[in-house]
Amino acid sequence: MSSQDRITVYNQADLKHTSDDTIANYLNSLRFTQSHTLTDVRLALGYSAFLVAGVCFAWDYKLGFHATKLYTAAAVALYTLLNSALTLWMWFVEKGVVYEGTSPDGEKISIASSTTKNDPVYNLEITLTPKSGSPVKINISRPFSQWFDSQGHFVAAPFQEMLASNVPAIGKLDAKRANPSISTAPADGGYSPEMLDAVLDVASADATGTEAAAKKPKRRKA
Repeated sequence: MSSQDRITVYNQADLKHTSDDTIANYLNSLRFTQSHTLTDVRLALGYSAFLVAGVCFAWDYKLGFHATKLYTAAAVALYTLLNSALTLWMWFVEKGVVYEGTSPDGEKISIASSTTKNDPVYNLEITLTPKSGSPVKINISRPFSQWFDSQGHFVAAPFQEMLASNVPAIGKLDAKRANPSISTAPADGGYSPEMLDAVLDVASADATGTEAAAKKPKRRKA
């Protein structure tokens, strides 16, 4: 089934963001419990920096620059510190992670996504951490065209199949998608080759019947 929302197929950022958002929706539907720790920390740092800037502006507007210049200097230093912390957090802690969660049996999953400029390929680095044992990393790279049709609609089935068939923790909860042969609907249009052949056969028969009816001579009235 394809989404009714359309995006520009040449916009690599939109392709990535749409795919990223779909991961959370899919895994949560399989009873994974999502962790929002990384996002919460990033939002806290971002909003704190915004709050400092707002307070600094209010000081300057109400009391004037000279009366608040020491406070302004401290606010600028704090704003710089918060923004630097936010940048370091995104680069060295999040590292492109778009989903963190735990499966019903306690296995933890972390998914990071990335793309390369001018290369419409979606790269995933998935880390599975069992309740006991060492973490396992799985790398997946697929072109966006596998789950976006030519009009920019997102098609869920092939995207879910990619995850379920390559990640055991997901495949255990979605056995249907773990076997790609079950789904035969392509991204462009939603019809299998057999269905398209049947439609064409019916259309050809209708066209032949219409043409024959048009050539049939009409009886002249007495």
